[in-house]
Amino acid sequence: MRTQSLTLHAFREDIPGPRWRALYDATWNGYRNWYLGGPGERPAVADAQQALRRHMPELVPTYRRLLDLTHDDPTTAAMLTHWNMPAFAPGCSQVVVDSGPRALIRNYDYHPALFEQVVMTTRFADRQVLGTSDCLWGLLDGMNSDGLAVSLTYGGAKGYGPGFGIPLVVRFLLESSATVPQALDRLDGLPVSGSYNLTLTDARGCVRTAHVAPGKTMQVRHDKLATNHRFDQVDDPEHAERYRSVQRRRHLQTTLGREPAADELAAEFLTSPLRSTDYAGGFGTLYTADYRPDDGVLHYRWPGTVWTRSFDSMDAELRLDVPAC
Repeated sequence: MRTQSLTLHAFREDIPGPRWRALYDATWNGYRNWYLGGPGERPAVADAQQALRRHMPELVPTYRRLLDLTHDDPTTAAMLTHWNMPAFAPGCSQVVVDSGPRALIRNYDYHPALFEQVVMTTRFADRQVLGTSDCLWGLLDGMNSDGLAVSLTYGGAKGYGPGFGIPLVVRFLLESSATVPQALDRLDGLPVSGSYNLTLTDARGCVRTAHVAPGKTMQVRHDKLATNHRFDQVDDPEHAERYRSVQRRRHLQTTLGREPAADELAAEFLTSPLRSTDYAGGFGTLYTADYRPDDGVLHYRWPGTVWTRSFDSMDAELRLDVPAC
């Protein structure tokens, strides 16, 4: 049986310091090539910084600290704003289950070479935030110490426009919000660079999925799940068919109809059609994240392996080989 090797690095650092700088040193060359080589024109530093100050001022103090740690390199300064970055379109399925212990469970399906492989616990301001890192300080998914959890999927519509990379948007929502209504209020009108679905749940039991896209009004539903199209609307049939987005959504809807417990639903994410082994095609499941925000616990799952993190977990590393066929 062929396997895909993965190594995850987890660290705690309240505010960016030596551990974050080590992440930057290890990944910056690759990020720089991707950032400068992506389609479209990268923004001037002053324009990118103005966008961050205008739309996400809560992140500015941390952003300035990142600049201090990287000696104000201009390319780094522009990229770290996430303004007009090259967009990305991961696969992914995600769902909230609340029949019993509340959980936000998701598969992250993407190319292994484009996965940062870092789990980060921080306290930039008043809240602790734990999640899967991307683009140096953004998040693919995460939760905060108030019990809010957020996860993203590609939203399925072609086209990109002026806006922020979605990983920093996830970071922003978790840093600035305690509840789903607060997060949606901050998300509404925030310019994003591509089409994405965000599924959110909070300690009050509120669950929503929001669809955002460049130049479009945010759409919000009570949906507990999302795959890679806009609710029941397929904007790009070719993409949806290639990545089985409709099939995965229907499977999740059927599974939710049985009112499964969180552990049962998490196990479902480790099997087809939710789990994929097409790593070479950029659509392999790199991890299943199982957030239990009421307990402040995150379980990363693979077939035969569970790795648990919490806000208090110490630095650690996990190496594993997962089935690739």
